[in-house]
Amino acid sequence: MRLGQLHPSAVLVASFGGAILAGAVLLSAPVSSTGMPVSFLDALFTATSATCVTGLTVVDTGTRFSLFGQWVILALIQAGGLGIMTFAVFVALALGRQISFQDRMVIQDSLHHSPTAELRKLVRYILVFTVTVEVAGALCLWVRWRSEFPAARALYLALFHAVSAFCNAGFSVFSDSLARYRGDVPVNLVVTALVVVGGLGFLVNMELRDQVALRIRGRRPPALSLHAKLVSTVTAWLLALGTVGFLGLEWGNLLRDVPGGEKLLVSWFHSVMPRTAGFNTVDYGRAAAGTLFFTVLLMFVGGSPGSTAGGIKTTSLGLLVGLVRARWAGRGRAFLFGRTVPHTVMDRALSVTLVSWVLASGALMLLVVTEQGAAPHDAAEPRFLSLMFETVSAFATVGLSTGLTPQLTPAGKAILIVLMFVGRLGPLTVAFAAGRARPPRRFRYAEENVMVG
Repeated sequence: MRLGQLHPSAVLVASFGGAILAGAVLLSAPVSSTGMPVSFLDALFTATSATCVTGLTVVDTGTRFSLFGQWVILALIQAGGLGIMTFAVFVALALGRQISFQDRMVIQDSLHHSPTAELRKLVRYILVFTVTVEVAGALCLWVRWRSEFPAARALYLALFHAVSAFCNAGFSVFSDSLARYRGDVPVNLVVTALVVVGGLGFLVNMELRDQVALRIRGRRPPALSLHAKLVSTVTAWLLALGTVGFLGLEWGNLLRDVPGGEKLLVSWFHSVMPRTAGFNTVDYGRAAAGTLFFTVLLMFVGGSPGSTAGGIKTTSLGLLVGLVRARWAGRGRAFLFGRTVPHTVMDRALSVTLVSWVLASGALMLLVVTEQGAAPHDAAEPRFLSLMFETVSAFATVGLSTGLTPQLTPAGKAILIVLMFVGRLGPLTVAFAAGRARPPRRFRYAEENVMVG
């Protein structure tokens, strides 16, 4: 089958895979390493983690990779952060194809929002917005770091971390991530702002930009879409709950010897990172069990649709909460912000959540087998929560780690590679690309009740 005959979702999956393989070849080359070249498996893991903007690492980025290797990683991060939103549009237009309704539905799946007729305008906005935010973030970090490093080095560090933060990748060239800046207010606020903006979604940011622009001109802006309202509300709740939860769970542990105001800064930082950026300013390997499980829940939700983040997305959580409230109230339809949510949207949210849970659970089971072997459960139990943490971090493309990733067996690394790939593209997109299109049925079977609950 020729490229032009492939469905855009299949082209998207194949292109992501091609970028990962190309990145792995480059990262395994001697020019990409400071010493002995990294193994192809470790290079493949790093390329997958960068392209899928995850941030999990099996080798130290700042010491094992040369400047060339770090630039390769940065290029993969940028391509991965933008590609899932823009590549399907670029391919369809570059091939000279007419954008059919089915193609628009695939592009809608890529953007996780309503189809738009102005595809070129949307792509141009995404590119301009990304460059503007990343440059602004890099300049802010450069101003902070130029007193600590030579000007050129400070600029490189600022650019690398700004791109990594906006793309929700979490890669750092510092061996301790950002732990050395645990109490540094400018670094914490700039990085978390970039992560939040990147995780909101391009179309939500576009709506918010238009709102601000109209208000500045003294005009009354139209109401936000249901999508933008849901994303903003759920994100705000998650950030607030994450801050309070981390603060309470780690008050007597990781935060015990941290000064008062700094406790709140650390808690805020680690409520933002599960959005899904893998930076950290504390050692998750020393975190309380309750904190790890709480973070697993936040990571599983992740960021918002049409963004650089992963997870089941904030809208899925908001829709499921709305569905539960509707059922408790005895209503057949869910209402959110004065709007009725279509059944098809609810079905998709349920499907994404269920399939994601099944995939993460299956991967966790495989990791328990590959990493624990036949060890008795009482001996393996302390590591189980760490394996769960790594699994969800990989699937939701977060990148937070308890330090277990470099210790995984080759089989364990392979499992996380597949998990990061599926998690970034979305399980339904991968399934659609791998499956065969079937004509819709012109009939439906008779209904019959089943006992539930």
